[in-house]
Amino acid sequence: MAAIAFTQTHVYTKQAGPKDKDKYCIQCLECSDRNIYVGTRDSTVQYLTLDQTQTQAKAQAQARECRTRKLGPSSPIQQLRAVPLFSHLLVLWEQCVAALNMFSLEPIPGLKAIQHSSCMEVCGRSSTSSSSTPQAPCHREGDSVELITASSRRKSVRIHAVWVDRWEVLREVSLPQDPVSLAVDGSCVCIATVDRYHLVNYHAGSMLELFPHDRSRHQGAMVVPTGGGEFLLNAPGSLGMFVMSTGTCQRPPLPWPREVLAAAVCYPYVLALQPRGLSVYSLLDHTLKQTVALDGARGPVPGPEGVLVFTDRQIWALSLVPLQEQVQALVICQSLDEALFLLDGVQSHLPQHSYQELHKDISYLAGMHQFNQGAFDAAKELFIAGDLDPREIISLYPDMRPCLGDEGFVSRRGETTVGQEVTDLARLQREDAATYRLCLDFLADYLAVVRATGRGGPREAVDCALLRVYTEQGAPGEGGALRQLVASPNACRLDRCVSVLEHYNRYFVLGMLYQSHGNHVKAIKTWVKIADGHFEDPSCPDVYEHIVSTLTTQDIDVVWMFAEWALQKNQEVGVQIFTKHQQENNDQNTFGAEEILKFLKNYPQASLFYLEFLINKEKSETEGYHTDLALAYITQTLQAFSGQDEPPEAGETRGKLQELLWSSTSYDVPAIHQRIMATGLHVERAIVLGRSGDHTQALRVLVHEGREPHAAQAYCHRAAQERSHVSGPGDAAGLRQTLLLTLLTTYLCSDTLASEALELLGDEALRFPPGRVLELLPGAWSVGLVCRYLVGSLRETLHRRRMGALQRALAHAEYLRHKVLWTQASKTMVRVHRGQKCQACQKELTEAFIRTVGGQLLHTSCTNTQNH
Repeated sequence: MAAIAFTQTHVYTKQAGPKDKDKYCIQCLECSDRNIYVGTRDSTVQYLTLDQTQTQAKAQAQARECRTRKLGPSSPIQQLRAVPLFSHLLVLWEQCVAALNMFSLEPIPGLKAIQHSSCMEVCGRSSTSSSSTPQAPCHREGDSVELITASSRRKSVRIHAVWVDRWEVLREVSLPQDPVSLAVDGSCVCIATVDRYHLVNYHAGSMLELFPHDRSRHQGAMVVPTGGGEFLLNAPGSLGMFVMSTGTCQRPPLPWPREVLAAAVCYPYVLALQPRGLSVYSLLDHTLKQTVALDGARGPVPGPEGVLVFTDRQIWALSLVPLQEQVQALVICQSLDEALFLLDGVQSHLPQHSYQELHKDISYLAGMHQFNQGAFDAAKELFIAGDLDPREIISLYPDMRPCLGDEGFVSRRGETTVGQEVTDLARLQREDAATYRLCLDFLADYLAVVRATGRGGPREAVDCALLRVYTEQGAPGEGGALRQLVASPNACRLDRCVSVLEHYNRYFVLGMLYQSHGNHVKAIKTWVKIADGHFEDPSCPDVYEHIVSTLTTQDIDVVWMFAEWALQKNQEVGVQIFTKHQQENNDQNTFGAEEILKFLKNYPQASLFYLEFLINKEKSETEGYHTDLALAYITQTLQAFSGQDEPPEAGETRGKLQELLWSSTSYDVPAIHQRIMATGLHVERAIVLGRSGDHTQALRVLVHEGREPHAAQAYCHRAAQERSHVSGPGDAAGLRQTLLLTLLTTYLCSDTLASEALELLGDEALRFPPGRVLELLPGAWSVGLVCRYLVGSLRETLHRRRMGALQRALAHAEYLRHKVLWTQASKTMVRVHRGQKCQACQKELTEAFIRTVGGQLLHTSCTNTQNH
């Protein structure tokens, strides 16, 4: 580790007396805030206080002797524990726990010594107290603390409640072996017996056996609480094992050296005491951070600002260097990753403001280091994690500095504790274009993340810089990112971005930028110049379609401003500014159909498309629209087939015309008939005649003028289909039969159409009534000519007759089944008791009743209701 974690300070030395009398030797130590209690080998309890002394370097603490109390013969004091709540000092001496006053060292009246105790611990004991002066702290009546003692004689653990003037045993838990040491965290006690560790939950009275310890080693068993329900145990194999109160391990073991005598925890470090010094390990990464040389040390104790370590006659203070100073020292030594790791680990132990400032500074420095090394992904993560002002990074790029504007931004470079050499991007841009492009890609990725999260400095600087980066990159993929940027709500300043887009010929994006700022007219004018070839911008080949799509969402004034230009470019696409505009804004009647049709008079194709929109989409029933559309279809069809004696098979437009004449009931029939009377559109003329009810004349037109027998047959079916939409399938079947007979009569009236008549009879045999057909057929025709019709008709007649007989048989069988059920029910004796009730109305059967098939008895009057 580049920075030290603890500083060593001498606190106290017991001066040696005459050799034949001086038996002073520190056996144990206890610290409560700035009060130190020493237990010696000769049964003496000594009270010291730490006083601040100012030196040239810094303030140091020196212990001053206050009081001393001799407890008895020369037996060592085994343990000392302070209870600041009651100003008690608990002393374990000669297998007994006694209570003294923390300041006078006088025995506490009423607290009789607890016998047969080999070790003890106070639940919730803290290394510091809120009292820094020798004054008794305030406590409420009834307050108590818990004292845990272990007895080798009883092989048990006892839990005592301690009050200011008494204590009593609350619970006792038996142990399988003699206890050696113990530690407490909450309601859990971790106990080391002669060969293994145990976890005891004294509230639940449960015990969990852990792993054994190495009895052959010099240091033996050791239990140290680390906080948060966790204990540090000395495990076999020179390992410090971390065990939770549940018996599980949530972090790996600590590989410490052999001959560890004792240990203490001062977050985020563990101090392992050895015969010639201490080793300081990190709880965060379990690595050795510092070694402190100290011969003859006997044990560490948590102190007010770190750890107190005592030898036979001396006390040393290992003061924890403030965490902020440790982090800053690592930064100075360029150990940036280690500094971030330490800072994140001790976040909960630092003021939030200090943590945020340190984290921001270190993240910036570490990110700049990674940036200089070309590790852009790592740099981006560090900048984001440190909540860095993105203008710091934007200012590194010479071309991007205009994006910062004049907001008065001052870079923090030079304010941090360590200077960072930043890559000269201006030189890199001149000498290594490929590497500079990688730097541009990093800036784009970083600013995109900042923009998405909404963190960082002013939005204007971020958006302007992103626009400039995307524009300079110029790749197709980034073109999409550039469009997405300007299409979404953005803070791009026109005065900073327009010149950039014009310089790189990004006129289409320039129009989108105008549009995002509400200047729709200027945006469309910019795109119009691209479509007309005044601006070159190959990034948008479909600019005309985009203009039309944009106009569909604009106000009526804007649409009229560009309507003529759009229609002159392409009537089929341009008319969408009216059709889609009405579809998307159907709640706002911004356009009048008559006004639009008047405008489209000079654009026939667009007019036709708009009429189709009114009829097919808007479902308009206005006669003029239907008539105009039909006339437009007729004109277009005749123009397509001009110069030919007879038009070929109906094309797309002719199909639309025929469908309109069939389905529409709103056009002017005489006007349409007058328009097509002298043309070769015989099918259309027949449809119009049929619309007026003259089906006979329509069939004659198709047969004699149009020479289209299949069209005549199709006409019969379509006319019947249209009738079914109005009158139902019954009338449609009758009309179809009538039309087919009329068509057959028309064929039979001409000797040249005999083959068509025979073909019609064969195709529609099922639809012709045999009697009526036989009356119409010429007497000269043989049976062989009409054999196909006769066979089909007879088969249909026979099929219908057999189907009718089958249906009658099924109905008769159903009748017989019901009759059998009725007969069986009527012959069954029914016993009716007095007071028996109707199953429907629940009244007594005092009048006529019946019995149902299911056996229910009902009044005859209730039968209809039940059936209903």
